[in-house]
Amino acid sequence: MSRIHTDILISGGGVAGLAAACAFGTAGFDVICVDPAPVITDANADGADLRSTAFLQPARNTLRDAGIWAHLERYAAPLQIMRLADAGGVENEIRKLADFDASEISDEPFGWNLPNWLLRREMLNRIEALENVRFIPQTALRRVTTRNDHALVNLDNGDQVSARLLIGADGRNSFVREALGINAQTKRYGQKALVFVVKHSQPHDDISTEIHRSGGPFTTVPMPDLDGAHYSSIVWMETGANASALAALNDAEFTAAAQDRSCDVLGKLTLASRRAIWPIITQQADHLIGQRSALIAEAAHVIPPIGAQGLNMSLADIETLLTLCMDHRDTFGSAEMLDQYQSIRHPDMARRIKGVDMLNRASMTDHDTLKSLRLKGLQALHHVTPLRQTLMKTGLGTD
Repeated sequence: MSRIHTDILISGGGVAGLAAACAFGTAGFDVICVDPAPVITDANADGADLRSTAFLQPARNTLRDAGIWAHLERYAAPLQIMRLADAGGVENEIRKLADFDASEISDEPFGWNLPNWLLRREMLNRIEALENVRFIPQTALRRVTTRNDHALVNLDNGDQVSARLLIGADGRNSFVREALGINAQTKRYGQKALVFVVKHSQPHDDISTEIHRSGGPFTTVPMPDLDGAHYSSIVWMETGANASALAALNDAEFTAAAQDRSCDVLGKLTLASRRAIWPIITQQADHLIGQRSALIAEAAHVIPPIGAQGLNMSLADIETLLTLCMDHRDTFGSAEMLDQYQSIRHPDMARRIKGVDMLNRASMTDHDTLKSLRLKGLQALHHVTPLRQTLMKTGLGTD
Protein backbone atom coordinates (compact mmCIF):
# COMPACT_ATOMS: atom_id res chain seq x y z
CA MET A 1 0.00 0.00 0.00
CA SER A 2 1.27 3.45 -0.92
CA ARG A 3 0.37 6.70 0.85
CA ILE A 4 -0.29 9.61 -1.50
CA HIS A 5 -0.62 13.26 -0.48
CA THR A 6 -2.59 15.76 -2.53
CA ASP A 7 -4.43 19.06 -2.16
CA ILE A 8 -7.74 17.87 -3.66
CA LEU A 9 -9.19 14.39 -4.06
CA ILE A 10 -12.25 14.21 -6.30
CA SER A 11 -14.47 11.15 -6.19
CA GLY A 12 -16.29 10.87 -9.51
CA GLY A 13 -15.07 11.08 -13.09
CA GLY A 14 -18.25 12.15 -14.82
CA VAL A 15 -18.54 15.49 -16.57
CA ALA A 16 -18.77 17.42 -13.28
CA GLY A 17 -15.89 15.59 -11.60
CA LEU A 18 -13.60 16.01 -14.61
CA ALA A 19 -14.56 19.68 -14.92
CA ALA A 20 -13.66 20.16 -11.25
CA ALA A 21 -10.32 18.41 -11.78
CA CYS A 22 -9.51 20.72 -14.69
CA ALA A 23 -10.64 23.83 -12.79
CA PHE A 24 -8.68 23.12 -9.61
CA GLY A 25 -5.67 21.89 -11.56
CA THR A 26 -5.56 24.97 -13.75
CA ALA A 27 -5.72 27.10 -10.59
CA GLY A 28 -2.54 25.40 -9.35
CA PHE A 29 -3.88 22.82 -6.89
CA ASP A 30 -2.58 19.25 -6.90
CA VAL A 31 -5.54 17.06 -7.82
CA ILE A 32 -6.34 13.35 -7.93
CA CYS A 33 -9.64 12.29 -9.51
CA VAL A 34 -10.86 8.69 -9.24
CA ASP A 35 -13.83 6.91 -10.77
CA PRO A 36 -14.91 3.25 -10.60
CA ALA A 37 -16.01 3.15 -14.25
CA PRO A 38 -13.77 2.57 -17.27
CA VAL A 39 -12.96 5.45 -19.60
CA ILE A 40 -15.54 5.69 -22.42
CA THR A 41 -14.96 8.45 -24.96
CA ASP A 42 -16.64 6.95 -28.04
CA ALA A 43 -20.33 7.52 -28.77
CA ASN A 44 -20.69 4.02 -30.23
CA ALA A 45 -19.12 2.17 -27.28
CA ASP A 46 -21.25 0.22 -24.82
CA GLY A 47 -22.01 2.40 -21.82
CA ALA A 48 -21.35 5.69 -23.60
CA ASP A 49 -23.30 8.62 -22.14
CA LEU A 50 -25.51 9.73 -25.03
CA ARG A 51 -27.00 12.67 -23.15
CA SER A 52 -25.96 16.16 -24.09
CA THR A 53 -25.30 19.15 -21.86
CA ALA A 54 -26.22 22.74 -22.58
CA PHE A 55 -23.66 24.97 -20.90
CA LEU A 56 -25.14 28.36 -20.06
CA GLN A 57 -22.98 31.50 -20.11
CA PRO A 58 -21.68 31.35 -16.49
CA ALA A 59 -20.84 27.64 -16.89
CA ARG A 60 -19.01 28.39 -20.16
CA ASN A 61 -16.95 30.98 -18.29
CA THR A 62 -15.96 28.38 -15.69
CA LEU A 63 -14.90 25.98 -18.46
CA ARG A 64 -12.93 28.73 -20.16
CA ASP A 65 -11.06 29.57 -16.95
CA ALA A 66 -10.30 25.86 -16.54
CA GLY A 67 -8.66 25.72 -19.96
CA ILE A 68 -11.34 23.41 -21.36
CA TRP A 69 -13.45 25.68 -23.53
CA ALA A 70 -10.76 26.11 -26.17
CA HIS A 71 -11.00 22.35 -26.74
CA LEU A 72 -14.81 22.35 -26.87
CA GLU A 73 -15.87 25.47 -28.73
CA ARG A 74 -15.56 24.05 -32.24
CA TYR A 75 -17.89 21.16 -31.33
CA ALA A 76 -20.55 23.30 -29.61
CA ALA A 77 -23.96 24.23 -31.01
CA PRO A 78 -25.19 27.66 -29.83
CA LEU A 79 -28.58 27.99 -28.14
CA GLN A 80 -29.92 31.38 -29.21
CA ILE A 81 -33.62 30.86 -28.51
CA MET A 82 -35.25 28.80 -25.76
CA ARG A 83 -38.74 27.99 -27.06
CA LEU A 84 -41.54 26.74 -24.85
CA ALA A 85 -44.43 25.06 -26.65
CA ASP A 86 -47.71 23.89 -25.16
CA ALA A 87 -49.17 20.84 -26.93
CA GLY A 88 -51.65 19.93 -24.21
CA GLY A 89 -54.82 19.94 -26.28
CA VAL A 90 -56.83 16.96 -27.55
CA GLU A 91 -54.59 16.55 -30.58
CA ASN A 92 -50.81 16.31 -30.45
CA GLU A 93 -50.29 19.77 -31.89
CA ILE A 94 -48.83 23.00 -30.59
CA ARG A 95 -51.36 25.47 -29.17
CA LYS A 96 -48.98 28.18 -28.04
CA LEU A 97 -45.34 29.11 -28.63
CA ALA A 98 -43.26 31.37 -26.40
CA ASP A 99 -39.74 32.33 -27.52
CA PHE A 100 -37.10 33.56 -25.11
CA ASP A 101 -34.36 35.13 -27.23
CA ALA A 102 -30.93 35.66 -25.69
CA SER A 103 -30.49 38.86 -27.73
CA GLU A 104 -32.91 40.61 -25.35
CA ILE A 105 -30.43 40.36 -22.48
CA SER A 106 -27.05 39.51 -23.98
CA ASP A 107 -24.77 39.75 -27.01
CA GLU A 108 -24.13 36.01 -26.71
CA PRO A 109 -26.36 32.92 -26.92
CA PHE A 110 -27.93 31.51 -23.76
CA GLY A 111 -25.53 28.61 -23.99
CA TRP A 112 -23.86 25.94 -26.09
CA ASN A 113 -24.78 22.27 -26.40
CA LEU A 114 -22.28 19.39 -26.40
CA PRO A 115 -22.62 15.58 -26.18
CA ASN A 116 -21.49 14.15 -22.85
CA TRP A 117 -19.23 11.46 -24.33
CA LEU A 118 -17.30 14.18 -26.20
CA LEU A 119 -17.09 16.37 -23.10
CA ARG A 120 -15.47 13.50 -21.24
CA ARG A 121 -12.97 12.94 -24.06
CA GLU A 122 -11.89 16.58 -24.26
CA MET A 123 -11.71 17.01 -20.49
CA LEU A 124 -9.44 13.97 -20.24
CA ASN A 125 -7.25 15.53 -22.94
CA ARG A 126 -7.02 18.67 -20.83
CA ILE A 127 -6.09 16.63 -17.75
CA GLU A 128 -3.31 14.94 -19.73
CA ALA A 129 -1.79 18.40 -20.25
CA LEU A 130 -1.88 19.27 -16.53
CA GLU A 131 1.12 17.85 -14.68
CA ASN A 132 -0.51 18.46 -11.30
CA VAL A 133 -3.67 16.48 -12.08
CA ARG A 134 -3.93 12.69 -12.07
CA PHE A 135 -7.01 10.75 -13.22
CA ILE A 136 -7.36 7.15 -12.01
CA PRO A 137 -10.21 5.22 -13.71
CA GLN A 138 -11.66 1.90 -12.58
CA THR A 139 -10.82 2.76 -8.98
CA ALA A 140 -13.36 3.22 -6.20
CA LEU A 141 -13.35 4.61 -2.68
CA ARG A 142 -13.52 2.02 0.07
CA ARG A 143 -13.24 4.06 3.25
CA VAL A 144 -13.25 7.73 4.27
CA THR A 145 -11.79 9.00 7.55
CA THR A 146 -11.69 12.73 8.22
CA ARG A 147 -9.51 14.72 10.60
CA ASN A 148 -9.18 18.42 11.41
CA ASP A 149 -6.47 18.95 8.81
CA HIS A 150 -7.08 16.26 6.17
CA ALA A 151 -9.32 13.54 4.78
CA LEU A 152 -7.83 10.06 4.61
CA VAL A 153 -9.28 7.90 1.83
CA ASN A 154 -8.64 4.22 1.14
CA LEU A 155 -8.99 3.17 -2.50
CA ASP A 156 -9.80 -0.31 -3.76
CA ASN A 157 -6.45 -0.48 -5.59
CA GLY A 158 -4.75 -0.54 -2.18
CA ASP A 159 -3.58 3.08 -2.17
CA GLN A 160 -4.35 5.52 0.62
CA VAL A 161 -4.80 9.19 -0.23
CA SER A 162 -4.41 12.05 2.23
CA ALA A 163 -6.14 15.20 0.93
CA ARG A 164 -6.70 18.63 2.39
CA LEU A 165 -10.11 18.61 0.71
CA LEU A 166 -12.28 15.71 -0.46
CA ILE A 167 -14.86 16.57 -3.11
CA GLY A 168 -17.78 14.22 -3.68
CA ALA A 169 -18.82 14.38 -7.33
CA ASP A 170 -19.88 10.75 -7.39
CA GLY A 171 -23.52 10.98 -8.38
CA ARG A 172 -26.95 10.53 -6.89
CA ASN A 173 -25.85 7.42 -4.98
CA SER A 174 -22.75 9.17 -3.65
CA PHE A 175 -20.35 7.06 -1.59
CA VAL A 176 -18.83 10.24 -0.17
CA ARG A 177 -22.21 11.57 0.96
CA GLU A 178 -23.02 8.27 2.64
CA ALA A 179 -19.58 8.07 4.27
CA LEU A 180 -20.09 11.55 5.71
CA GLY A 181 -23.49 10.54 7.11
CA ILE A 182 -25.37 13.16 5.07
CA ASN A 183 -28.97 12.34 4.19
CA ALA A 184 -30.66 13.29 0.93
CA GLN A 185 -34.34 13.98 0.32
CA THR A 186 -35.71 12.32 -2.83
CA LYS A 187 -38.90 12.92 -4.82
CA ARG A 188 -39.97 10.44 -7.47
CA TYR A 189 -42.27 11.38 -10.32
CA GLY A 190 -42.92 7.99 -11.88
CA GLN A 191 -41.13 9.35 -14.96
CA LYS A 192 -38.27 8.26 -17.16
CA ALA A 193 -36.36 10.14 -19.85
CA LEU A 194 -35.57 8.66 -23.24
CA VAL A 195 -32.37 10.17 -24.64
CA PHE A 196 -31.27 9.90 -28.26
CA VAL A 197 -30.03 11.85 -31.29
CA VAL A 198 -31.98 12.51 -34.47
CA LYS A 199 -31.14 13.74 -37.94
CA HIS A 200 -33.87 16.04 -39.24
CA SER A 201 -34.89 17.64 -42.52
CA GLN A 202 -35.38 21.21 -41.28
CA PRO A 203 -32.62 23.31 -39.68
CA HIS A 204 -32.93 23.89 -35.95
CA ASP A 205 -31.87 27.56 -36.33
CA ASP A 206 -30.14 27.43 -32.92
CA ILE A 207 -33.52 26.96 -31.21
CA SER A 208 -34.03 24.58 -28.30
CA THR A 209 -37.70 23.64 -27.98
CA GLU A 210 -39.48 22.21 -24.94
CA ILE A 211 -42.83 20.77 -26.06
CA HIS A 212 -45.01 20.38 -22.98
CA ARG A 213 -47.68 17.70 -22.92
CA SER A 214 -48.98 15.19 -20.38
CA GLY A 215 -46.23 12.89 -19.16
CA GLY A 216 -43.46 15.47 -19.41
CA PRO A 217 -41.69 17.69 -21.94
CA PHE A 218 -40.19 16.57 -25.23
CA THR A 219 -37.07 18.71 -25.62
CA THR A 220 -35.06 19.24 -28.79
CA VAL A 221 -31.54 20.61 -28.28
CA PRO A 222 -29.44 21.78 -31.27
CA MET A 223 -26.27 19.95 -32.23
CA PRO A 224 -23.79 21.00 -34.92
CA ASP A 225 -24.57 20.09 -38.52
CA LEU A 226 -22.51 17.21 -39.88
CA ASP A 227 -21.78 16.73 -43.59
CA GLY A 228 -24.61 19.10 -44.46
CA ALA A 229 -27.19 17.25 -42.33
CA HIS A 230 -29.04 18.72 -39.34
CA TYR A 231 -28.88 17.03 -35.94
CA SER A 232 -30.48 17.53 -32.52
CA SER A 233 -30.33 15.77 -29.20
CA ILE A 234 -33.71 14.73 -27.78
CA VAL A 235 -34.77 14.31 -24.16
CA TRP A 236 -38.26 12.76 -24.07
CA MET A 237 -39.76 12.59 -20.60
CA GLU A 238 -42.70 10.27 -20.08
CA THR A 239 -44.44 8.33 -17.33
CA GLY A 240 -42.47 5.24 -16.44
CA ALA A 241 -44.87 2.78 -18.10
CA ASN A 242 -45.09 4.78 -21.31
CA ALA A 243 -41.33 5.31 -21.42
CA SER A 244 -40.68 1.59 -21.01
CA ALA A 245 -43.21 0.79 -23.75
CA LEU A 246 -41.54 3.30 -26.07
CA ALA A 247 -38.11 1.89 -25.30
CA ALA A 248 -39.35 -1.56 -26.31
CA LEU A 249 -40.41 -0.43 -29.81
CA ASN A 250 -38.26 -1.24 -32.81
CA ASP A 251 -36.43 1.66 -34.46
CA ALA A 252 -39.10 2.30 -37.11
CA GLU A 253 -41.94 2.29 -34.58
CA PHE A 254 -40.00 4.47 -32.16
CA THR A 255 -39.09 6.99 -34.86
CA ALA A 256 -42.76 7.25 -35.87
CA ALA A 257 -43.75 7.87 -32.22
CA ALA A 258 -41.03 10.51 -31.84
CA GLN A 259 -42.14 12.15 -35.10
CA ASP A 260 -45.67 12.49 -33.76
CA ARG A 261 -44.56 13.73 -30.34
CA SER A 262 -42.23 16.34 -31.91
CA CYS A 263 -45.21 18.04 -33.60
CA ASP A 264 -42.96 18.16 -36.68
CA VAL A 265 -40.96 21.15 -35.36
CA LEU A 266 -37.79 19.73 -36.95
CA GLY A 267 -39.39 18.23 -40.06
CA LYS A 268 -38.80 14.55 -40.85
CA LEU A 269 -36.85 12.74 -38.13
CA THR A 270 -34.36 9.91 -38.59
CA LEU A 271 -32.97 8.10 -35.55
CA ALA A 272 -29.20 8.73 -35.49
CA SER A 273 -28.10 6.98 -32.29
CA ARG A 274 -29.05 4.19 -29.97
CA ARG A 275 -31.53 5.04 -27.22
CA ALA A 276 -30.85 5.37 -23.50
CA ILE A 277 -33.37 5.60 -20.67
CA TRP A 278 -32.95 7.35 -17.30
CA PRO A 279 -35.16 7.61 -14.20
CA ILE A 280 -36.34 11.12 -13.32
CA ILE A 281 -36.08 12.25 -9.71
CA THR A 282 -35.47 15.35 -7.64
CA GLN A 283 -32.92 14.91 -4.88
CA GLN A 284 -31.25 17.33 -2.49
CA ALA A 285 -28.61 16.65 0.14
CA ASP A 286 -29.48 17.98 3.60
CA HIS A 287 -25.99 19.45 3.87
CA LEU A 288 -23.20 20.06 1.37
CA ILE A 289 -20.25 19.77 3.71
CA GLY A 290 -18.52 17.54 6.21
CA GLN A 291 -15.16 17.68 7.90
CA ARG A 292 -12.61 18.43 5.14
CA SER A 293 -15.27 17.46 2.58
CA ALA A 294 -17.73 19.07 0.16
CA LEU A 295 -20.43 17.73 -2.15
CA ILE A 296 -20.99 19.02 -5.68
CA ALA A 297 -23.13 18.10 -8.68
CA GLU A 298 -25.46 15.10 -8.40
CA ALA A 299 -23.98 14.11 -5.05
CA ALA A 300 -25.59 17.36 -3.84
CA HIS A 301 -28.57 17.84 -6.15
CA VAL A 302 -30.49 16.02 -8.88
CA ILE A 303 -33.25 17.67 -10.91
CA PRO A 304 -35.32 16.79 -14.00
CA PRO A 305 -33.72 17.85 -17.32
CA ILE A 306 -35.75 21.06 -17.75
CA GLY A 307 -34.38 24.50 -18.51
CA ALA A 308 -30.73 23.35 -18.78
CA GLN A 309 -30.30 23.76 -15.03
CA GLY A 310 -28.72 20.48 -13.87
CA LEU A 311 -25.06 20.56 -14.86
CA ASN A 312 -25.05 24.34 -14.81
CA MET A 313 -25.84 24.15 -11.09
CA SER A 314 -22.91 21.74 -10.84
CA LEU A 315 -20.57 24.21 -12.54
CA ALA A 316 -21.79 26.88 -10.12
CA ASP A 317 -20.83 24.52 -7.27
CA ILE A 318 -17.35 24.17 -8.75
CA GLU A 319 -16.92 27.90 -9.36
CA THR A 320 -17.99 28.77 -5.80
CA LEU A 321 -15.83 26.11 -4.18
CA LEU A 322 -12.80 27.03 -6.30
CA THR A 323 -13.17 30.74 -5.54
CA LEU A 324 -13.32 30.01 -1.81
CA CYS A 325 -10.27 27.74 -1.98
CA MET A 326 -8.30 30.43 -3.80
CA ASP A 327 -9.41 33.05 -1.27
CA HIS A 328 -8.26 30.71 1.54
CA ARG A 329 -5.05 29.40 -0.06
CA ASP A 330 -3.40 28.75 3.29
CA THR A 331 -6.50 27.34 4.98
CA PHE A 332 -8.59 25.83 2.18
CA GLY A 333 -10.72 22.93 3.34
CA SER A 334 -11.14 24.50 6.79
CA ALA A 335 -14.48 24.48 8.59
CA GLU A 336 -14.80 28.24 8.12
CA MET A 337 -14.32 28.00 4.36
CA LEU A 338 -16.72 25.06 4.01
CA ASP A 339 -19.38 26.89 6.03
CA GLN A 340 -19.18 29.68 3.47
CA TYR A 341 -19.68 27.18 0.65
CA GLN A 342 -22.76 25.82 2.41
CA SER A 343 -24.24 29.28 2.97
CA ILE A 344 -23.70 30.35 -0.64
CA ARG A 345 -24.76 27.26 -2.56
CA HIS A 346 -27.49 25.58 -0.50
CA PRO A 347 -30.12 28.38 -0.74
CA ASP A 348 -29.64 28.85 -4.50
CA MET A 349 -29.77 25.10 -4.98
CA ALA A 350 -33.02 24.81 -3.02
CA ARG A 351 -34.60 27.66 -5.00
CA ARG A 352 -33.75 26.17 -8.38
CA ILE A 353 -34.82 22.67 -7.35
CA LYS A 354 -38.20 24.03 -6.26
CA GLY A 355 -38.65 25.93 -9.51
CA VAL A 356 -37.82 22.96 -11.75
CA ASP A 357 -40.02 20.69 -9.61
CA MET A 358 -42.98 23.03 -10.16
CA LEU A 359 -42.32 23.21 -13.91
CA ASN A 360 -42.12 19.44 -14.20
CA ARG A 361 -45.33 18.85 -12.25
CA ALA A 362 -47.11 21.44 -14.40
CA SER A 363 -45.83 19.74 -17.54
CA MET A 364 -46.90 16.28 -16.37
CA THR A 365 -50.50 17.14 -15.63
CA ASP A 366 -53.32 15.42 -17.51
CA HIS A 367 -56.08 17.45 -15.83
CA ASP A 368 -57.93 19.72 -18.29
CA THR A 369 -58.20 22.63 -15.85
CA LEU A 370 -54.53 22.46 -14.94
CA LYS A 371 -53.56 22.19 -18.61
CA SER A 372 -55.54 25.36 -19.24
CA LEU A 373 -53.73 27.08 -16.37
CA ARG A 374 -50.40 25.91 -17.78
CA LEU A 375 -51.26 27.52 -21.12
CA LYS A 376 -52.33 30.79 -19.48
CA GLY A 377 -49.19 30.82 -17.33
CA LEU A 378 -47.03 30.38 -20.42
CA GLN A 379 -48.80 33.27 -22.12
CA ALA A 380 -48.33 35.50 -19.07
CA LEU A 381 -44.61 34.71 -18.75
CA HIS A 382 -44.04 35.51 -22.40
CA HIS A 383 -46.13 38.64 -22.92
CA VAL A 384 -44.89 40.69 -19.95
CA THR A 385 -41.48 41.94 -21.11
CA PRO A 386 -39.91 42.70 -17.68
CA LEU A 387 -41.07 39.33 -16.36
CA ARG A 388 -39.80 37.54 -19.47
CA GLN A 389 -36.36 39.15 -19.20
CA THR A 390 -36.15 38.50 -15.48
CA LEU A 391 -37.00 34.84 -16.09
CA MET A 392 -34.23 34.59 -18.69
CA LYS A 393 -31.67 36.14 -16.37
CA THR A 394 -32.75 33.82 -13.56
CA GLY A 395 -32.37 30.81 -15.84
CA LEU A 396 -28.86 31.92 -16.76
CA GLY A 397 -27.95 32.42 -13.13
CA THR A 398 -27.17 36.11 -13.66
CA ASP A 399 -30.10 37.45 -11.61
